Amino acid sequence: MEASALGRRRRRGWRRAPAAGSPLSRAAVVLLLSAFVARATPSVGYLIRLPRSFHLTQDTVKIVGSSNFPENSTAQVTTTGSLIFQNFEEGMSGVYTCFLEYKPTVEEIVKNLQLKYVIYAYREPHYYYQFTARYHAAPCNSIYNISFEKKLLQILSKLVLDLSCEVSLLKSECHRVKMQRAGLQNELFFTFSVSSLDTEKGPKPCTDHSCESSKRLSKAKNLIERFFNQQIEVLGRRAEPLPEIYYIEGTLQMVWINRCFPGYGMNTLKHPKCPECCVICSPGSYNPRDGTHCLQCNSSLAFGAKACV
Repeated sequence: MEASALGRRRRRGWRRAPAAGSPLSRAAVVLLLSAFVARATPSVGYLIRLPRSFHLTQDTVKIVGSSNFPENSTAQVTTTGSLIFQNFEEGMSGVYTCFLEYKPTVEEIVKNLQLKYVIYAYREPHYYYQFTARYHAAPCNSIYNISFEKKLLQILSKLVLDLSCEVSLLKSECHRVKMQRAGLQNELFFTFSVSSLDTEKGPKPCTDHSCESSKRLSKAKNLIERFFNQQIEVLGRRAEPLPEIYYIEGTLQMVWINRCFPGYGMNTLKHPKCPECCVICSPGSYNPRDGTHCLQCNSSLAFGAKACV
């Protein structure tokens, strides 16, 4: 994240307020009150610009922070007045103050300005695809169904492995279904998800645009849909009777799921410039699970609360 300040003949300092969740003072509100988000992952920035009339002539600055804001390892100030966070963590969310001393012109007296910002950590939403599919099955108590389930998951997992995606079985059920002409038959109902892993954890580390989570998931979705379509093609070419367990054509369904991690939520009113971001929950709210919104909790005093205590 960058906090950029331009000014003429001024000294400036950045400091985090002692209590991250404390309300801003009346004076600070009169001067400026803004909210920004900073991604809680390594080496990601967000730009904050102060008035353009300022021009920097000094490159010394004093940064004072709490234990969650290490001075030497996570922040630096550039010669243009930018405050750069590195390895921003969710515990660094809170109220930050910028103290400015400057001269609008050489003739004028030194003026003081105090700016306060509320900086929120954010994370990319937990995107994933959820699939459902049905198979004609062996009798529901048959061990062949269990063996087939394991084999199917192995095949699907291998399909998306090189995309740094993973397949997880959410639900597997066997039911006896009454068909209009065929009578009772056994069917397996599979529900599984396809989600993306961090590219660093995948088998082939990747840094270009093709490694974006949404693009990798889209490729994984196409591979899985092609796999099920190929099953239909293979069954259509069979001369012998159908196997005991086979995919039922037209039963593959897919939905796009968008969730936030615990302690984060979306709020288009509070963060209109980042409506699809999962922003850390503010004091007074929490998110205990992978929902999309922070819930109200008056007793919650910290950023990123995962429980209402």
